[in-house]
Amino acid sequence: MFRRMMLTALAGIPTIVPGDDLAALMVEACERTDLVLEDGDIIVLAQKIVSKMEGRSVDLREVVPSPRALELAAVAQKDARVVELILRESTSVLRCRPGVIIVEHRSGLVMANAGIDASNVDGTDGEDRVLLLPEDSDRSASALRDRLRSRIGRDVGIVINDSFGRAWRNGTVGTAIGVAGTPGLWDMRGLPDRNDRVLRATEVGVADELAAAASLLMGQASEGLPAVHVRGFPLAFRQSSVRELIRSRDIDLFR
Repeated sequence: MFRRMMLTALAGIPTIVPGDDLAALMVEACERTDLVLEDGDIIVLAQKIVSKMEGRSVDLREVVPSPRALELAAVAQKDARVVELILRESTSVLRCRPGVIIVEHRSGLVMANAGIDASNVDGTDGEDRVLLLPEDSDRSASALRDRLRSRIGRDVGIVINDSFGRAWRNGTVGTAIGVAGTPGLWDMRGLPDRNDRVLRATEVGVADELAAAASLLMGQASEGLPAVHVRGFPLAFRQSSVRELIRSRDIDLFR
């Protein structure tokens, strides 16, 4: 069976500021890239542009570290103000060593430093600013999907991605932190393989696979390509949530 899925990095997206209309910017970027959005298309967005649109940057000069933040900062060798924000964004600290604090974020995702980052975050007058994750990435994705539907009358899936490390591998990989329309998990249990054996354990993290593929085009440094258009996704849209991808604590072997 012939299959094709095409990914295109969208050109000309400006630096995002709080209150920007991401739906309008995505439509304009597609037009500049000679694409017309169709039902079933997907847009993968870098977390940073969603966080910037939502005004999730923090001036570190306004952060007062707690005693717990000071304690962890000494172990992690990190700015205590950043550690304070990590604690505020998290429900628990799982590991701490020089350079990194592994936490369970309020979203349920397990990640380094609660996703807080200073790269590609604009500041003025020497400000130290960092960017937090969106308050609710699923909600952000759903709102953007609704705005696109209202604007162009098309049903477009949304994936918000970020770069995650993994417990058992070196290197970061694009990972879905918010989805709308696009399934998070594809449960193939009960389907036959090519020899008619029934699959008993196969669940595919399709939103993560999309996020990783798009991340290759986005890059990690100065590329300035924070959105990727996807056409040819082989699964139907449905109600979805990134929580489909979060392994429950009782079967998580790394906690």
